[in-house]
Amino acid sequence: MYNNARPTFGASRTKSFSRFGSRSRFGGVSRFPKKRSFASHIDTSMYIRKAVPAVLIEEAVTVNSFADFKFNDTLLQNILSKGYIKPTPIQDKVITEVMNGRDVLGIANTGTGKTAAFALPLINEILKNPAKRIIILAPTRELATQIRQEFRSFTPGLRVYMALAIGGAYMRDQVMDIKRDPHIIIGTPGRIKDLGERRVINFAKLNTVVLDEVDRMLDMGFINDIREIMGKIPQPRQTLFFSATMDKKVEGLIDTLLKEPVKISVKTQDSSSHVEQNIVQVQRAEKENKLVELLSQEQFKKVLVFGATQMMVERLSVSLIQKGFSAASLHGGKPQNRRMAVVRAFKESQIKILVATDVAARGLDIADISHVINYDQPNNYDDYCHRIGRTGRGDAMGYALTFVDRY
Repeated sequence: MYNNARPTFGASRTKSFSRFGSRSRFGGVSRFPKKRSFASHIDTSMYIRKAVPAVLIEEAVTVNSFADFKFNDTLLQNILSKGYIKPTPIQDKVITEVMNGRDVLGIANTGTGKTAAFALPLINEILKNPAKRIIILAPTRELATQIRQEFRSFTPGLRVYMALAIGGAYMRDQVMDIKRDPHIIIGTPGRIKDLGERRVINFAKLNTVVLDEVDRMLDMGFINDIREIMGKIPQPRQTLFFSATMDKKVEGLIDTLLKEPVKISVKTQDSSSHVEQNIVQVQRAEKENKLVELLSQEQFKKVLVFGATQMMVERLSVSLIQKGFSAASLHGGKPQNRRMAVVRAFKESQIKILVATDVAARGLDIADISHVINYDQPNNYDDYCHRIGRTGRGDAMGYALTFVDRY
């Protein structure tokens, strides 16, 4: 473990304007019902793990090529121009079932290519039937925005129209986009529900529903919103249901929302297994000094720092900027346009340090994050896994450090 020694890493080492908990007047909701306890109940030995070599998902045997799915010619060219060579296992299994109109229960962890698994066949179905209307629910604004970006990356030159419906962004713009009758609406449950109550969204026209990261939506308290939304979408419909985990809460939704689904489980190597994890023992009063010491080292090239509260994250990011670091903050108290600008700047390496709450633990897909630092410990081990899963993407080695109190 780390004490006051400077850590080293290498192959020889032995791994608008809503705020959380509130509803804005526009209906944007971000709910974390459990009170933060700074993870005092988590055994700190669970933060220490040696990394193992990454196993590329693409190395698994797949049955189909993208050409085998008989996609629209322009769509196929867009897929190939993105550098996609062959489907990942979940894409190989899901695409055919979606194109056949089946309900799908997909159990897959992050980094499996899950978004393209439902995006590609749905885009193709829109091109065959322009009357198709789809709604996609995601737990966070960041994930909803990322899903829209993924769809857009496959649709240059195609008449496929989308609208985003998330909290923290201007309601009027979203209303105008939805009233243009897009093929796809992508949003968070709270904002989708509110737009439905305002009669902006006509649920009766929808014939396909995608629920992404269902386990996270349930953790965030969206179960009643989901049930209310789904109750307004008529049958027959196609429902695609994706979750990283399967527990009793998730199983309870499956029985009521899906009709004879095909179950596809692609549990790849744990995303944290090729992340070198360790702890940093430090007195609470010295935490910021220790963080500055770490960030000053050359190997900390692009760092995601997690804090417990919006106030702490904002204060820490300002302090790092004042000390000469290229840093910014990300949390639910920022207007959506600022959040998107910060994520873009971090992705493009215009800033090197991002200090964030757990809003960045899911839906933030940036390939070259070298380190994750848990300045404050997560609330539970599941949150910890999602935090450190932001590093070590693809076949890259990642590093995660967790600050623990030294008495």
